[in-house]
Amino acid sequence: MTSRLIVSDLDGTLLDSDHQLDERTVDVLRALVKQGHHVALASGRHYHDMRVFRDQLDIPVHLISTNGAYTHDPDGRLLSATHLDPSHAKTLIKLPRSPQVRLSLYRENGWHVDAEAPHLLSLHASTGFTYEVVPPEEMDANGVGKVLYLGDPAALAQLEHQAQKAHGLGLHITYSTANALEIMAGGVNKGVALTALLERLKLTPAECLAFGDNLNDTEMLNLAGEAQIMANAHPELFERINGAERIGHHGETAVAKWLVKRFAL
Repeated sequence: MTSRLIVSDLDGTLLDSDHQLDERTVDVLRALVKQGHHVALASGRHYHDMRVFRDQLDIPVHLISTNGAYTHDPDGRLLSATHLDPSHAKTLIKLPRSPQVRLSLYRENGWHVDAEAPHLLSLHASTGFTYEVVPPEEMDANGVGKVLYLGDPAALAQLEHQAQKAHGLGLHITYSTANALEIMAGGVNKGVALTALLERLKLTPAECLAFGDNLNDTEMLNLAGEAQIMANAHPELFERINGAERIGHHGETAVAKWLVKRFAL
């Protein structure tokens, strides 16, 4: 039997509607690892946020975090880290924006937000991951894996335009939801991180199965030999992926159900 790498996004894909792992999903992934397959999670979430799900699965899992800025092995060792150019991060911190738009920085060991934002914590309630409030003028532009703006899509579109105009080729700009504009260093995305992981595991893209639901999954899904897109996915995503299959809703454990059929579990 040929080993495969099963890689999945978290929110809107592998996790249920409460942003948690369903027991059926856990059982299926454990069964696949017993058969000799590899598992990776690839998310815009921070590593310290994601490792809670790795621990719940209780199997060897590689973690691609912060949209590909960091990759950790199953033992928690950092395999790669790519940060924004400090001058680019400084520009992004200083971009004029609506008071309703929250500015976040993801660093290797923490999450900085420009002001209190209790509504952000609901997404991370099951993991306990939380932010530290740091005023923009005190934010350190060094060692930033991701700049994240959260707010109204129209306001985010303006910020996207300004960021593109300032440092276009030096940035990778994407969205994880309509209300979340995510900016990493140029060349940083889930697909690039997945390419390196496949090489490490001595597997080819054809031996990779990927699951996703939003625009920040584009490169990962286009790389994988078998790409599955959730029924709840961003409407533009399916058009961006060659040969993808549309599967069920993340709230109905669609990834687990698809894997059960695919591997005859």
